[in-house]
Parts: sequence; C-alpha cells; structure tokens
Amino acid sequence: MVLSNKLVALIERNADQLTKRWLDIVRTHENTPTYHTYDEDKLYDRAFSVYSQLGKWLSAASTSEEVKTIYTELGGQRRKEGFKISELLEALLITRQVLWTKVESEGLLDTALHLNQALELNDRISAFFDRCAVYAAQGYESESP
Repeated sequence: MVLSNKLVALIERNADQLTKRWLDIVRTHENTPTYHTYDEDKLYDRAFSVYSQLGKWLSAASTSEEVKTIYTELGGQRRKEGFKISELLEALLITRQVLWTKVESEGLLDTALHLNQALELNDRISAFFDRCAVYAAQGYESESP
C-alpha cells in the first residue's frame, strides 16, 4: 500500500477525533460565528461524513457529479440556515487544516519518498476541497435567502 493510501486510511480511522477537533475550532473561531450556536450533533454528522468518506471521494469510486451534488446541496442548505458564504468557506478550510495537521503529527513523513507521496495526497486533497468550495458557493448562490 502506498503511503498516500495509508494516510487516507489514517484519516478515515481517526474520523471521530478529527471531527471533534474541527468542532472545537469552528465553534470558537472568530470567522465562523453562526457555527458557535448551530446544532452540534448536525455539525458533527456532516464533518464526520467528510472525514470518514475521504478515501472514497478521492478515488475513482466516487464521481465528480456525486461530490458536486453533495456540496451544492450543502451550500444551499447553509444559506437557508443563515450562514454567510465566508463562514461556509472558512469551515471547509478548517476541515482541510485539521486533516493535514493530523497527517503531519503522525510522523509518517520521515523520508523523501514519504514526503513526495504525502505531497501527492496533499495535491489530491487540495483539489478536492477546491472543488467542494466552488460547488458549495454555487449552491449557496442558487438558493434564495
């Protein structure tokens, strides 16, 4: 198994821990005030879904259309719930940051080969979250306030 697959497995295996860390941040971050009072269980479920399914979404097992549908709906839902677009995008950024902090903390990047494979994963993750941000913004814009 290549390191990037090991890292995806690590992320999925630690989905609960990552989700709790994400919740701690978005519920106190100055740029996500609506998240501070939003239903914690709903936030947990949505974030857990991202972390636990990341491997599927980064692989060929998931289509771009599936990801587009999920994040377009999320953007529209967030607008209906009263979130600002900047909060939604900040929450996505925090999702990616929490994920990468976990990868770095595991000490798996100890050789040049591992670093190269981790950079490959980082590129895949960045592209994934970039697409998610665009889809969420499109869904947000298409929803009436």
